[in-house]
Amino acid sequence: MKNGVRSEAKASGRGKSVSRRRFLGGVAAATAFTIVPRSVLGGDGNVPPSEKTTLAGIGTGGQGLQNMIRLQRFPEVQVVAVCDVNRESGGYISWNWTQGKEQRVAGAEPARRAMDESYAEQKASGKYQGCKTYSDYRELLAKEDVDAVMIATPDHSHAVITMAALKLGKHVYCEKPLTYSVHEARKVAEAAKEAKVATQLGNQGQASEEARLAAEFIWDGAIGPVYEVQVWSPARFWAWPTWEGRPKETPPVPAGLDWDLWLGPAPERPYHPAYCPWTWRNWWDFGTGLLGDLGCHKLSSVFKALKLGHPTSVEASSTRTDGEIYPLGVIARFEFPAREDMPPLTLTWYDGGLQPPRPADLEEGRRISDVIYIGEKGTLMGHRLIPESKMQTYGGPPKLLPRSVGHDKEWIDACRGGPAAGADFVNHAGLLTEVCMLGNVALHAGKKLAWDGPNLKITNDEAANKLLHREYREGWTL
Repeated sequence: MKNGVRSEAKASGRGKSVSRRRFLGGVAAATAFTIVPRSVLGGDGNVPPSEKTTLAGIGTGGQGLQNMIRLQRFPEVQVVAVCDVNRESGGYISWNWTQGKEQRVAGAEPARRAMDESYAEQKASGKYQGCKTYSDYRELLAKEDVDAVMIATPDHSHAVITMAALKLGKHVYCEKPLTYSVHEARKVAEAAKEAKVATQLGNQGQASEEARLAAEFIWDGAIGPVYEVQVWSPARFWAWPTWEGRPKETPPVPAGLDWDLWLGPAPERPYHPAYCPWTWRNWWDFGTGLLGDLGCHKLSSVFKALKLGHPTSVEASSTRTDGEIYPLGVIARFEFPAREDMPPLTLTWYDGGLQPPRPADLEEGRRISDVIYIGEKGTLMGHRLIPESKMQTYGGPPKLLPRSVGHDKEWIDACRGGPAAGADFVNHAGLLTEVCMLGNVALHAGKKLAWDGPNLKITNDEAANKLLHREYREGWTL
């Protein structure tokens, strides 16, 4: 920490940190009377600058830039810095599908401009230049006395950056999956618990009304004890490579891209546009496939509704793969033990367009939803009973859960002393990520694995335990 006041505040919990800026502001207030604008004092919905949560964005590509634009709009937040290993380029995913899937310009400079332009609109002068840019997150964390960071780098760098921020007492919002490996997920969750900061995974669906309704239907006994869940995902939404294995060409690294920093802890390999900036998700060295990317979205509500903990076993199979690229389709099956008054459960994941059997009581012509809960007395598809006639007869379940203030707002409130966010690392996201990554371990191992979750150990294949983590490239540590 840069001063003892801030360190003491961080150690006490998720309360607002006392930064150097706030400390100096307090000294000035005690020694002089000053006439200041209302925007400085607060009121009329304004938050005084000394009371804002300062935020930096690390990884400002397609999703990271979108996250920063959303978070910057909160009046309680002041974005002071952005960081990306790429200064500026096109080829990022655009969530405006009318532009095409890979038409967005992003990187450190576009993010800085977006932040400054938004703040300039709030100034009478129409000008603002207060957001700094960095290419190395380590330099940002060393120089910027921020309260919180948003991390949206490729999967393989999530853990090392998140851990660095946690060790400095920063609040952290990290895109899904939380980490690249099972081991990393456990260590990051433990570090978050020790740091006592506000954390949130980027799985926005956990804050939805639909997630709460699914839990309330199940807890109300609408389909009886649930013994099976089937979850599926369509084919990947990112580009699929047209070759097999690594590309042989070694084109020059584009100007403005720090390829060594982009690789981070991942194994060394030459730059190629097949990896960066967008299609890294295809490659096992950098991404975690659909199970890592969308599993943390779709399985979140399942874990909460059915109070899932560690599975006892996992097995997985896939379409053909060469070991370099995530397969076109994967099926992973997890067995969970009984919990409280809930029976043992089988959870099956399908992706790449592979789908579970069509529920027998689903009406003809109706599409299946991506989450199907099968109970002793019926079936819940998403957050609705099937067939629809049963839904109409049953009506809605009693409201047992508080509704969310919004996924982003949950984290902002937690940063400012409120309750833990719905996908915090300690109580939810760490375990959720562990289980998704364990599915990838089983896929690599090629056999059914017996899992001792509390002790982080595969008990029927000693060699498979090496797949729970990987060696980092020289110079990188967790």
